[in-house]
Amino acid sequence: MIMGIKNWVAMKKCLCFFSFCSLFCSCVKNFDPDLVGTTSDGKLIDEIFTVKGVSFTMKPVSGGTFEMGSLSGSLDEQPVHSVTLSTYYIGETEVTQELWQAVMGGNPSRFIGSQCPVEQVSWNDCQEFIEQLNALTGKKFRLPTEAEWEYAARGGNKSKGYIYSGSNDVDAVAWYSDNSESSTHEVKGKLPNELGLYDMSGNVWEWCSDWYGSYSEALVTNPQGPSSGSNRVFRASCCRLLSLRVSQCLHVDEHVLLLGLAPCYFSNGEVNLMCGR
Repeated sequence: MIMGIKNWVAMKKCLCFFSFCSLFCSCVKNFDPDLVGTTSDGKLIDEIFTVKGVSFTMKPVSGGTFEMGSLSGSLDEQPVHSVTLSTYYIGETEVTQELWQAVMGGNPSRFIGSQCPVEQVSWNDCQEFIEQLNALTGKKFRLPTEAEWEYAARGGNKSKGYIYSGSNDVDAVAWYSDNSESSTHEVKGKLPNELGLYDMSGNVWEWCSDWYGSYSEALVTNPQGPSSGSNRVFRASCCRLLSLRVSQCLHVDEHVLLLGLAPCYFSNGEVNLMCGR
């Protein structure tokens, strides 16, 4: 896993209970070589979608094999194991309040800002968002798996092995407890990682599609997580509220946006920003 401040960015696997009041989501789209843009040398290029006048960009993540998990994080991040993923697309940023408003007709966020990530949304809220997004675009969107999220946060096959997602300097890439002033911030306020993804460290937690469960020691391909459970996984790092990001996985005849959400914790009316992702 990528490590963060006190092992924050460590892509730490966390339980996300439905009772949490905030979330963030990321979308993923499956890869169809006949339906996505490429350069003359065959390289995948960004895809841009527009919903009711609001545009968002999807970044390609070339498939590959990586070591998922961490020996220096919590016990549920073990065992470190090999995971192979197919090519997919993931949102350049977390889902903004502007996009959520366009799709859902409302904004549940505590910290208001059109370009800030939406928060105060549950995993079930994200499913409703995805359903509406599917209807508006004619695509098939979904939350990212935990493996897809971690691979993208690490920088995919462009990874340079940074401590944080995109840098060894946390302040360059993340909003966290020491610099966030206990609030979310507009997307693209820090540097992106190797894949051009913003806020993969810091700002908000992000939901994944998986049920929470133990890792397998065996090599796995496109893992979906446990078949059932009582809690969902969310990922993040450096003190984040829950929100979402759009991404796309690439499979023939299927366009899937992966949505990742992050939770926000309140105590006596105050927001406690968490570290995770």
